[in-house]
Amino acid sequence: MAIQGYAFTMALRVRWAEVDQQGIVFNAHYLTYFDVAITEYWRAIGLPYPDGLAGTGSDLYVAKALVNYHGSAGYDDVLEIGVRAARLGNSSVTFAIEIRREGQLLTTGEVVHVNANPETRRAQALPARVRQAIAAYERNVELK
Repeated sequence: MAIQGYAFTMALRVRWAEVDQQGIVFNAHYLTYFDVAITEYWRAIGLPYPDGLAGTGSDLYVAKALVNYHGSAGYDDVLEIGVRAARLGNSSVTFAIEIRREGQLLTTGEVVHVNANPETRRAQALPARVRQAIAAYERNVELK
């Protein structure tokens, strides 16, 4: 089941190692879930990380991560994770992320990746093919 308003969705089952003594997913694991979903987003748009950036003289670095908790997931829950590129800046892409369980909102957040030269780690413009792939994927989803 796709999450409305999100270009990409995927399912992820909560594993035993991710549950804390309270019987719920330990809060830091949600950032891992975000990262897994963003990695799959890159694959879905045809630019699997890191190979999708090969030859561009670029790499992506996380500059900001924000997690808002609205509910708790537990062991063996199947989570639906939605990802969309909420903003394309000159050198950055902001991903909006939502996690649900059977339609119930559990987590929202954002992750900002900044494109930079891997040697100097100074921000530089997103490569044209990255910008075009994101825009085309998001536009395609909106048209459906």
